[in-house]
Amino acid sequence: MQQVISVWVRDPRIQKNDFWHAYMDYEVCLHTNSVFFTKKISRVRRRFSEFVWLRQRLQANSMLMAQVPQLPPKNPFFSLNNAQQISDRMAGLQSFLEQILKSPLLLSDSCLHLFLQSQLSVAKMEACAAGRTRYSVAEAVQCCSVRRFLSLEDLQKDATLSGNSDSDIFECISKASSDHMRTEQEPSVCCSSDSL
Repeated sequence: MQQVISVWVRDPRIQKNDFWHAYMDYEVCLHTNSVFFTKKISRVRRRFSEFVWLRQRLQANSMLMAQVPQLPPKNPFFSLNNAQQISDRMAGLQSFLEQILKSPLLLSDSCLHLFLQSQLSVAKMEACAAGRTRYSVAEAVQCCSVRRFLSLEDLQKDATLSGNSDSDIFECISKASSDHMRTEQEPSVCCSSDSL
């Protein structure tokens, strides 16, 4: 069977930090049957600065043994209200990921897996990839999929009980074992190019 890795960058959304500061993030969908991924379907939201981080990490980790593709250029006049600029950036980000996913060396990088299949922040991805967290890369990826199936009440309880994000993920991972049977029976979310 031929291995397929499909990735889409879509659904741009403006996120506001406060009244004066906003940024755009994008949904990154992955659908694969590749042996490189244990989770075959995933969706995460990422912003441009996180793509920049990913490129820097892949470049550093590959030690020049693989050509890391370029990102679309950062436009100092990028407008969150300009549909053409947003569309061009999404196409560039998707092309960037598609090229990365063609390289077996880059596919083995844990930073790539955390970027594509977990909702961890850059700092948490760095720490996890370096082994400085209580959870492994595989657990962080699995936690992302388990969270989809937890109720809002469970998530609020977890947030109230945990003082920091590490314990939030640790709680989620602990629940993963008890919820494993339920998540195996739930239907997967599929990302299709129809929604582009």
